Amino acid sequence: MEASTSNGIQRLHYAWVVLTMGTLVVFGSLGLARFGYSVILPSMQVSLSLDNTQAGFLATANLVGYLSLSILGGALASRYGPRKVIAVGLALAGVGMLLTGFSKTFLSAAVWRGLTGFGSGASNVPAMALMTAWFAPRQRGFAAGIAVAGSSIALILVGVFVPRLLIADPDGWRVAWWYFGVITLVLAVLGWLILRDKPEDLNLLPLGLKQQDNPPPAQSATMQWGRVYRSFAVWHLGFVYVAFGFSYIIYLTFFHKRLVAEGGYTQQSAGALFMTMGWFSLFCGLIWGVISDRIGRKRALFFVYLIHALSFSLFGLLSSPASFLLSAILFGLTAWSIPAIMAAACGDILGPRLAPAALGFITLYFGIGQAVGPSVAGAMADASGSFVPAYLLAGAVAFLGAVGALMLRPHSPIKGDE
Repeated sequence: MEASTSNGIQRLHYAWVVLTMGTLVVFGSLGLARFGYSVILPSMQVSLSLDNTQAGFLATANLVGYLSLSILGGALASRYGPRKVIAVGLALAGVGMLLTGFSKTFLSAAVWRGLTGFGSGASNVPAMALMTAWFAPRQRGFAAGIAVAGSSIALILVGVFVPRLLIADPDGWRVAWWYFGVITLVLAVLGWLILRDKPEDLNLLPLGLKQQDNPPPAQSATMQWGRVYRSFAVWHLGFVYVAFGFSYIIYLTFFHKRLVAEGGYTQQSAGALFMTMGWFSLFCGLIWGVISDRIGRKRALFFVYLIHALSFSLFGLLSSPASFLLSAILFGLTAWSIPAIMAAACGDILGPRLAPAALGFITLYFGIGQAVGPSVAGAMADASGSFVPAYLLAGAVAFLGAVGALMLRPHSPIKGDE
């Protein structure tokens, strides 16, 4: 749907501007702040003399920070508006990445990775939930699917440029964090200037919603927060989300380390495979978001979890270039689809005003899985001398996620939100 000017000329609906900026928020808050760590990890591990358990704990520190702010960030966005929370969150993430580049010890690195996680949680959750305010229910999966492509763009760029920094300079990992931090701070300023909390701020309707649909006036989200925490459907989504957080973060955190330490890859060849995964993941959120609009969130989640289970198990069981490539392609084709489907499902269940709080609440469960996964995987690798058991565990947990998704009850948009 396009917005009309006074003389009848059609102009681009501002929802597309919000969606573009939302994609950039995901690029900074997740793509750089979290997924960039996988490429940087081997050099950072050598420089700071970290074992696998400590390397996993750094990822856990980041994810504990993310967990701490995800639910609070969603609630604050419902109360004060996503724009303010997103800008502050990106600024915190940017500062955290800059300071990570100055780390001299494991402890200092853990503190600054935790700060980065705070900022990521405060900015990513409201950015994803913002799509439910700017797009009609039948287009929410589509919009959320585009927004999560920010992570794919980061995988592509990180896979190309960071290995070159690491080869050229032993402290290239520090330079990489500084670049990430500056870029994210710039995005914080842009988010403050560009984002708007809701279409009504610009006298618009959500994209895809027509005037004759006559949506009811929004009620105070503060007065309805109890609906989020009393909803069985929201709790069920949260428990299913745990499986994704636990399994995928193991896959990505030690992706480079397994390839370099156990697969015979160089930094550059591992970076090339990381970039390949990024290219395949570029449209995964869009594709699966649209699929979930068509076949329902439940069925879409079931199929995605099954593909993840196959990808993670394959990465652990076999060590040939062909198996690694197939695993990366399978994951890429589905990588960010689960967060996109979850964001759309929260809007379906509770509507656009409470969607940030709902998404923040289920992200609490997602974050618990993420926080536990890397430490468990790192400890298993140190104990066994290989990452194979950790990847098989990731595959098994993803399969449990598929079972949990299959048990979800189908749900329809709430009354008055169609």
